[in-house]
Amino acid sequence: MIVAWNVPEDSLIILATKTLFPAVINPHLERLETEDLEYVEDPTKDSSSMKGDTIYLGCKSGNVQIPPKMLVDSANTDGMQPSLHECPTSGVNITLAKIAFSSGLARSTKLAVLENLLDEYFESTRSIPTMLSRGKGLPFTRSFVLQKTGQLMSIRAQLNLYSELTDSLPDLFWDSRYELGLERSYDQVGRALDVGVRIKTLNEKVDYAQEIASVLRAQLSEQHGNRLEWIIIALITIEVGFEVRRIYNEKRSSSLDDIS
Repeated sequence: MIVAWNVPEDSLIILATKTLFPAVINPHLERLETEDLEYVEDPTKDSSSMKGDTIYLGCKSGNVQIPPKMLVDSANTDGMQPSLHECPTSGVNITLAKIAFSSGLARSTKLAVLENLLDEYFESTRSIPTMLSRGKGLPFTRSFVLQKTGQLMSIRAQLNLYSELTDSLPDLFWDSRYELGLERSYDQVGRALDVGVRIKTLNEKVDYAQEIASVLRAQLSEQHGNRLEWIIIALITIEVGFEVRRIYNEKRSSSLDDIS
């Protein structure tokens, strides 16, 4: 997951698909997801915040005199639209704020990838409820059932086990000072992008997909059971045939001995 600030889109794509691609684990170039947020460096604020879809990076320094042309327009209705001038300084605090906002943004993008994966899963299994409602059997092979079960397990694991999507706060911020407001910045991005609601909705969809997978496994088990029953019936039939033949041969031999 790559988060960039003030980098041209074409340069970012080259960075993601070529420069950093060899270091990627489980790449998915065919499922590239992007999230865009606006940000403004505000030299009149000493803390960072987020309103709507805009990030305000507060970079006020007590040792720097801000020229009048860099002040906030007092005629603005919401009072939060800073000038487009860059901050006079960029210290550690603004860097940590960018990391916090970037972590929240990356979380949303990871979630978008899983949402698309689950949508593809539903698209490939959308005919199953219709077939069941019509009383038809499911013409799926064992490999198909195993594939769909594995896909669902992978999505659920990526959502709840192998990522920080469901964590309240990444480990990086646990040791940070409260005054920096990194946890607040991280939560603000999550609320703006509805991450919590989307995680809950995705888990509910996974639960429904689990029901579909259960139906597929039951169908596979039933097919396997029916196959075993027919094999057993065939073996019994063969055994009965051999026994009938043996009895017939014994009676025939007995009849020939009586004649002789």
